[in-house]
Amino acid sequence: MPRPHGFTYEQHAGGTVRISHHGRPATTLNGPRADRFLAEVESSDPQLVMARWTGNYKRGNERTARDHPRNRR
Repeated sequence: MPRPHGFTYEQHAGGTVRISHHGRPATTLNGPRADRFLAEVESSDPQLVMARWTGNYKRGNERTARDHPRNRR
């Protein structure tokens, strides 16, 4: 499975964290969620953490879904 890439994050005044993917805003975190994100991103692979927090990551079922009769063309 390819590793996620292209994620960046910025901390703003007031404790807000903005996560972007290839320069486009993906999500904004505030308050306790921002604190949990910052703690996790410091202790793990930042790209994987940001992909998970934004919901932009592969789940492993793409091939199965592609081969489903409803999705064949």
